[in-house]
Amino acid sequence: MTVSTPATAPTLSTWIGAMRPRTLTMALAPVLAGAALAWRVEHKTHLAAVLVASLSAAFIQIATNLFNDAKDFERGGDGPDRLGPVRAAASGLLTPDAIKRAAYGSFALAAVGGLFLIGVGGWPILALGLASILCGWAYTGGPKPISYSPYGEIFVIAFFGLGAVCGTYWLCAVTLSQPAVLAGLAVGLFAAGVLMVNNFRDSAADARVGRRTLAIVAGPTLSRWLFAAMMFSPFALLAPLVRATSHAPLLLALGAAPLAFIQVKRLFVEQPGPGLNAVLARTAQTQAVFSLLLSVGALA
Repeated sequence: MTVSTPATAPTLSTWIGAMRPRTLTMALAPVLAGAALAWRVEHKTHLAAVLVASLSAAFIQIATNLFNDAKDFERGGDGPDRLGPVRAAASGLLTPDAIKRAAYGSFALAAVGGLFLIGVGGWPILALGLASILCGWAYTGGPKPISYSPYGEIFVIAFFGLGAVCGTYWLCAVTLSQPAVLAGLAVGLFAAGVLMVNNFRDSAADARVGRRTLAIVAGPTLSRWLFAAMMFSPFALLAPLVRATSHAPLLLALGAAPLAFIQVKRLFVEQPGPGLNAVLARTAQTQAVFSLLLSVGALA
């Protein structure tokens, strides 16, 4: 892959675009949900740890996005048939080496925050932090990138759902509970839905470079039904969550159901293409709304 030097010095807006700020809700939403549930169930919180966890999660998300931008370009994944938003390396706005340096810098900033979090939560937070950084790199790095396999959605559920919610809960209460696991699974399923839309949209281009994402392996019909399951299952998890907490206001999260229904309906009628960019954005927004309403319900 030929790498061109940018004709002009990269601007701040170029770097911000490469970081994909619209995806940061996926990192912040589970932290909010975990902190709110810890307050509801354990009557404990740690505001400093929640703030630092939010920043570290955001830096890991940014680093993963940047590394994805550079490595996809180097592997030939962001070609002229790309249907998603413009990528910095593929468009020549930034060099892959510069992007990767920024990615490693973001990982380092996350690790600095992690030192404080380890002091609060001990070795479980150390293990979670190291695993998060390693998998953030391995998502598109290494000899067998996660993003080139059918296991990306499992990775997303594990780290953008269970890990983030339960990790924040642990930081606040130094314990875990069934509600934290249920909420982590619910939030993570929405994040998996975001990835499913992304990979469904890019299935033709991904297959061209040898990717075997879940959307490619499952095919169009099954992919649509899997997306529906990812979007509707979190609402089914609200019933056991309410039973486990004896706190009915958690059902406030049902307010996100119409948004989920709209995105499922659109994926069933839209063909893979740029029209799915809006579905992807709205799916991430659905996760954010669900998490916010769940948190409000937990604090009510």
